[in-house]
Amino acid sequence: MVELELRLTQVGLYSRKAAGHYNEGVEDAVAAYQWQRGIQVAEHGVYDLVTREQLESETTEP
Repeated sequence: MVELELRLTQVGLYSRKAAGHYNEGVEDAVAAYQWQRGIQVAEHGVYDLVTREQLESETTEP
């Protein structure tokens, strides 16, 4: 989970300290990322495989 937070930080969508919890802040950042990238998901804010692959392709491993 920390890796997700750090990757979201790399794309400028998460500014909190990485704590390793999928909280409201992380969910909001994932939803914003999905919306900005036009990723079609059943529910925004859910970190699915498509979202993960896209995010990993844009960021470096923390």
